[in-house]
Amino acid sequence: MARYTGSKRRLSRREGIALFAKDVKALERKGAVPPGQHGLGRRRRVSEYGLELREKQKAKRFYGILEKQFKLYFQKATKVKGATGLSLIRLLETRLDNVVYRLGFAKSRAQARQMVSHGHITVDGKKNNIPSCQIKIEQTIALLPKLLDNTQTTLPGWLDRKATVGKVLRLPERDEMEQAIDEQLIVEYYSR
Repeated sequence: MARYTGSKRRLSRREGIALFAKDVKALERKGAVPPGQHGLGRRRRVSEYGLELREKQKAKRFYGILEKQFKLYFQKATKVKGATGLSLIRLLETRLDNVVYRLGFAKSRAQARQMVSHGHITVDGKKNNIPSCQIKIEQTIALLPKLLDNTQTTLPGWLDRKATVGKVLRLPERDEMEQAIDEQLIVEYYSR
């Protein structure tokens, strides 16, 4: 189970947006200056390839996955009928750790991933400790009874929750997914 363990604010500063909830205040205070010795230096015009690469990196960092797994998701998305970009984002949104986050059981995707890997989540009544598990329509996700109800209030339309039990009602539409990602640039990046 590989994951990024380095500085999270550094990633947010590189992308110029708050990738994680705690980074909003830090970006306001320090600005969206890229990290490193030459962060404030002369800004060059970013090439088309550079834009596509930044968008791919942003998507990877939002969902907390590394390059090899992201590439496998892209390959799966190309085999699905319809728009490849939309299929890619749907695959990322229906990962178990992201669904736990979207249901409001966790405050961040990293916390959701930890809850799943520590065995605090059940899928259809069975313990599941694999964060990358794909959740299908009508599957039920629940917190174990020993955990407190620390759920948040707002939910996307493709999910339903009652106390500590949630359900995937349907596949998410594009407007219900992460808006800061331009999936078309990612598709163009991998199409090279």
